[in-house]
Amino acid sequence: MKIKQIRAVSVKIPDSPPKSKAWRPGWNERAPRAFPINKYVEFSGFHATTPGSKLNTPVWVQVMADDGTWGLGRCGFGAPVAALIDSHFAPLLEGRDPMALELLNDLMWRSTQLFGASGIASIAQSGVDLALWDLKGKLLKQPVYTLLGGPSREKVALYSTSDDLDWSKELGFRAFKVSNPVTYEMGTEGLGALEEKIAKAREEVGPNAELMFNPVMSFNVEFTLRLADRLRPYGLRWLEEPLIPTDLEGHIELKRAITWIPLATGEHHHRRQPFRQLIENRAVDIVQPDIEWCGGLSEAIKIYTIAEAAGISTIPHTGAGTPWGQHFGIAMPESPMAEFWMGSDPGIPLDEVCPIPGMPMPVNGDVIPSDAPGFGMEIAADWIEPYRTGA
Repeated sequence: MKIKQIRAVSVKIPDSPPKSKAWRPGWNERAPRAFPINKYVEFSGFHATTPGSKLNTPVWVQVMADDGTWGLGRCGFGAPVAALIDSHFAPLLEGRDPMALELLNDLMWRSTQLFGASGIASIAQSGVDLALWDLKGKLLKQPVYTLLGGPSREKVALYSTSDDLDWSKELGFRAFKVSNPVTYEMGTEGLGALEEKIAKAREEVGPNAELMFNPVMSFNVEFTLRLADRLRPYGLRWLEEPLIPTDLEGHIELKRAITWIPLATGEHHHRRQPFRQLIENRAVDIVQPDIEWCGGLSEAIKIYTIAEAAGISTIPHTGAGTPWGQHFGIAMPESPMAEFWMGSDPGIPLDEVCPIPGMPMPVNGDVIPSDAPGFGMEIAADWIEPYRTGA
């Protein structure tokens, strides 16, 4: 068995508008969120207008074996990633054994050292790796979670990322994460606004629910220390990604100073090496690789193993909103819950907004992955076409 073709593709999933009527526009349309560039007031806090957001469009990858069986994976960041897949990774891997995932991933990693193995290269490798796992599951007629060792639990417990806490509660979620509209430039005013937001969120979800907060790299060390002290009374399960990923020393300082809120980070860390640095310096309590960005499922497993050896949990970024994250979550014992990012409007049942056919959606705050071969996606061959910008 050989790899016949690897290519970046677009998947044209037929439109299926929800039947139910929304209560109101969802938080993603009306709640400002800060990113590092929002330090400068000329940039809006709304995600759709943030520089870089338009670049992060899906890139699907199709890997086809010489018997005609094919697997699909997905990553992001559009045309630059697609170009790297087609011009670099495809000729490197075509003609090789599709079952040799460790070799194939090592070849991709080593081949990118000349121009940088992180960033765009890591994201492109993620898409190829996920397609290889999907193909392997189909060839062996097994779900990917079985290839990972089988299920470690009956279902995956989830938390909802959304500022629409009333809707998340109605859907049965028992753990919640809210967004951040503030940068460290806002000083005392920003601290007050955040304390008010977290206090209201705690009141909304109740004293016993898990509550998390995600600044998305928009703070510095000094601001984070001041904020953490303000948030002591609200019993946060964790404070997520306050700093940019390259500030290792800042993460170390925060972890040593803040003992009352666990620290989580990792969605913008690429590959296992920066996670190893965080873990060996005891600078993190929960690691959060994004499987579509960190290097793929193969790399996420390596990150998990490093963390597990140190007694640290791995909870991938947006895990439950993807087939690969669901399969990871059901298989890995030290992944106690998974994130479901709520992008739809309140009032519309989740089964009416499933983004990938064949992917199970949450029910009462839990999800059970598909047991079909590969990742269980139900995508027809005629939906797949060569990648084009904006698709």
